[in-house]
Amino acid sequence: MEEKNLQVTSNVGLYYVCYKLSLQGWNAMPTARNAKGVDIIAYNSDCSKMISIQVKTLSKRNAVPLGRDLGKVMGNYWIIVNEIDKEPKTFVLIPEEVKKLAEKREKEGQVSYWLQVKSYSNEEYFEKWDRIGEI
Repeated sequence: MEEKNLQVTSNVGLYYVCYKLSLQGWNAMPTARNAKGVDIIAYNSDCSKMISIQVKTLSKRNAVPLGRDLGKVMGNYWIIVNEIDKEPKTFVLIPEEVKKLAEKREKEGQVSYWLQVKSYSNEEYFEKWDRIGEI
């Protein structure tokens, strides 16, 4: 598949997650793009439970950039989608897990946080869609 720009890659992952949530009976809706906050709001069939999700999409199996501050790690769930151009693989985490696993880097006085592949790419999180709604 030809290389896509980051916005298109992000959109593919966003709608893939909405598709997967819909298969589980959630009504999933993307939020306004490029707005600060969560990427998806979803509610169950009887509207008794609502959840918010941040989605990080990568075309390859790479580390996830988390930004300069872990305060932007929010929502009820974090779903990492990688290898979106091939056979997507998903990892379902909660924000507390993302924060705990984050690695801090400093370069030329600038701080950034990253979620390394070895931290999120394991059986505990791999395709664990059944975690959605439990927490």
